[in-house]
Amino acid sequence: MAGTCRLLIVDDNEDILSTFYEFFNSMNYEVKTAIDGFVALKVLRDKSNSFDCLITDLVMPNISGVGLISIVKKEYPHLKIIAMTGYGDQPGALASEAEADVVLFKPIDLFKIENTVSELMNLKTDKQK
Repeated sequence: MAGTCRLLIVDDNEDILSTFYEFFNSMNYEVKTAIDGFVALKVLRDKSNSFDCLITDLVMPNISGVGLISIVKKEYPHLKIIAMTGYGDQPGALASEAEADVVLFKPIDLFKIENTVSELMNLKTDKQK
């Protein structure tokens, strides 16, 4: 399953981006990263890209994760979205309002988030049958 799953990971912390990229890449996911919501939208709108899951931080410059989720849900309704926050319940509540599929609180265990991605992709596969 993992080998066919394409992820877009968005976070303004380059260390987190690098860690997530290396981890998911080592698990045979196809991974692209973006440093903020604006860059993520450019990557999503590039016709050569298609993704199964978006993993985004909520508090970022330019376009916040909440703003990104709202746009993505309208333009790419099939895309599963995992929101991450280290700022308590308020951003998490906003992400839920913006219809993120899952909200996780930092620090995040990489295996937990991989399990969450896998569960979301299995849900997607089950619905397609």
